[in-house]
Amino acid sequence: MWQRGDWPAFTIPLAAGHRLHIVYRTVKDQAGVDYLVHHPDWDQADPIARDDGHFLGPGLSWAELVAAADNALPGGTTPDAHASLLLLLPALGDNSIPEHAVSRLAAALSARLGAEAPQALAAALLESQRPAGPAQWATAHGDVRINDGRYSVRNPASHFALAHDRLARVSAALTP
Repeated sequence: MWQRGDWPAFTIPLAAGHRLHIVYRTVKDQAGVDYLVHHPDWDQADPIARDDGHFLGPGLSWAELVAAADNALPGGTTPDAHASLLLLLPALGDNSIPEHAVSRLAAALSARLGAEAPQALAAALLESQRPAGPAQWATAHGDVRINDGRYSVRNPASHFALAHDRLARVSAALTP
């Protein structure tokens, strides 16, 4: 996939016409993956994470990731919940991963990648949560979901933070 001239993109529909786009940048020496939330009424997409040499994130809590992967809304390029979960996993960073998450991720690893020992692999992936690492999520200013990730655009104290109005619209789009 990284050798392609185009930029492969996957879209996961969210409620109220929002979309979560995963874009694979295939530019030589600048390859990476961008995680963007968008709505047709917005002037631009909002980045929530970036996986490359200058990582930004985390962009998703476990609850947001699972809600996006499982919503089964029409209009996406990836209607399979297992595939969606795996596509979104690098944007995850959450200190409060529920115990059942290992089984959930293991099922996706087994179904889509044929992983040997998927339980052990899932546990290791959720423990390390690379590249973002775990983050503490909270709700601020009524309903804006934020985290304490040092490089997160959803951390208002971060140098990379989105403006409050953009944080609010991302939170609304990703609300499970």
